[in-house]
Amino acid sequence: MITDDIIAFFAATPPMRALAGLDLGTVTIGVAVSDGMRQVATPLETIRRKKFGLDAARLLEICEDRNIAGIVLGLPLNMDGSEGPRCQSTRAFARNLEKLTDLPISFWDERLSTVAAERALLEADTSRKRRAEVIDHVAASYILQGALDRLSHLEASRP
Repeated sequence: MITDDIIAFFAATPPMRALAGLDLGTVTIGVAVSDGMRQVATPLETIRRKKFGLDAARLLEICEDRNIAGIVLGLPLNMDGSEGPRCQSTRAFARNLEKLTDLPISFWDERLSTVAAERALLEADTSRKRRAEVIDHVAASYILQGALDRLSHLEASRP
C-alpha cells in the first residue's frame, strides 16, 4: 500500500512497532528508524546506491532486523509545493519497493530537511568530513520525526 495520506498510513501500521524514514538521493539513501512507541526518530545509516535490487534488499533487511511496521519516504517537493522530476523518481522508487514488500509506504514533505540536518550538525561542531558521512541519515531522521510529530499531534487531539 502506498498513500500520500499520513493518517491512512498510520492506520495501516500495527501499533507498538517502529517505522523507518528514508531520504532518497541519487547517490545515497539515508535511513532513520523510530522507537516502538513512535516518539523519537534516530539516524541509522547511509546506503550507497548501487542498483535498485541491491538497495531494496538492504532496506528490507533493515526493516526485518528492526521489526519495522511501515516506511516514510521524504518527498522532495519544490519550494512552491509543486512536484518535479525528483518527486517522480521518489514515487517510482516507492512503486518498485511496494512490489517487494507488504509494508505500508507513505510520503512526507522533506523540504529543508537537509538544511535542518546540516544546521544541527554545525551546531554540534561536527567536522566537514563527518557531516558528509552522516548528513543523509540525519536528514532521514528529520523526515521521520516530522511524520512522528504529526502522529503524536493527531493522537493528542482525539477525544
